[in-house]
Amino acid sequence: MNQIKQAAMKMASLSVYKGILNRTVPKAFYKLLWAQTEQDFLNFWGDFFAVLCERGCSENLTECITGTALYDENAFSLSAAAGQTSFPQPMMDAVERDLKIILDVSSITPQELLDGSPFRDALQGLELPFWETGEPVGALRGDLKDCIQNMAQYYRENGCGMYARYRAFIWRDQKIQPVAYPDKTHLADLKGYEIPRNLAIDNTMAFLQGLPANNCLLYGDRGTGKSSTVKALLNEYYSRGLRVIEMPKESLMDFPLLVDQIAAIPMKFIIFIDDLSFSKQNDTYAALKAVLEGGLAARPENTLIYATSNRRHLVRETISDREGDEVHKGDTIQESLSLADRFGLSISFTLPDRERFLEIIRQLAKQRKLERYVSDLEKGAERWAMARGGRSPRCARQYIDDAEARIKRGQALD
Repeated sequence: MNQIKQAAMKMASLSVYKGILNRTVPKAFYKLLWAQTEQDFLNFWGDFFAVLCERGCSENLTECITGTALYDENAFSLSAAAGQTSFPQPMMDAVERDLKIILDVSSITPQELLDGSPFRDALQGLELPFWETGEPVGALRGDLKDCIQNMAQYYRENGCGMYARYRAFIWRDQKIQPVAYPDKTHLADLKGYEIPRNLAIDNTMAFLQGLPANNCLLYGDRGTGKSSTVKALLNEYYSRGLRVIEMPKESLMDFPLLVDQIAAIPMKFIIFIDDLSFSKQNDTYAALKAVLEGGLAARPENTLIYATSNRRHLVRETISDREGDEVHKGDTIQESLSLADRFGLSISFTLPDRERFLEIIRQLAKQRKLERYVSDLEKGAERWAMARGGRSPRCARQYIDDAEARIKRGQALD
């Protein structure tokens, strides 16, 4: 049996790490190894090289394929991510065998593949594109026994599956889908509002430390940094196991489906509901109440709900609601108010006064190294805010973005 046929059979026999065959590059390589005709071989060669280039891996095939093992979700990676340090010996034997196969197969060179092909003579002179094999990922360099421990440590620190590869997700079409390019806001980028923001930070830290923590409602005026606070918390603490899944309000009926998918994952999840409000009580309103407290589909211990809203009580209320002809209208009003009360922690964000607004401008100027222009920036910021309907942190950031661009282009600040 030649080397190529043997490599194909080894890949087919993967057990614990068999999931890597569903990943784009290993899957394309696997198809190439099993090519049965000249036409298939050439087609699969081209397809494989194309996906290598798309992934930026044409100079390091070995790193690309071994890297898929870092993100594979399997019995070993899940157990290690959950903090387990002792594993059944049959599992460990299979892990060692699989990792050796992955290392061996990913180091096959293009020339070795051509030399081992039954179509070698017919392919002479075609000058097929070659890739470079390179080196495996750091965790899989050195003695194989040490590599297994390195992999277990990686899973403990970073999780596994797509939750190791990504930090932000969105619930769409009843699936958790990763966000490849999440918002990059960090806590250091948010100026002012230290007291309310520290409440959210303390609650999140307690959650990550396995201590009691509350579902959180961040409410208040537009542009005050409610959503940005949640995004910044993710970027600050994702390395400690925090992940965020954004769930549209309209999908709250799917909450039991979502938690079923993450309950056994050894990470900490914030379910993020942005811009939450209701014009009236409906099925979605009832679903959220059940989720927060009292529903049969309990919120798992690795999950909290963070919601933002411009309304403190979440449900729009009118004078006619209070003066309606319902006999027990007081009960209805209390029912409308009860949803917000089910968030254990409510944090208020209000529009800044003039001095707080200008302090935000000064802090942003310092961060952008524009201190020499502070006087002009303060004057311009006030005019900018008046033209846009009021002061807010969002307004301050937008003004500083515009002013910084003008300064760097050598233009005067209006």
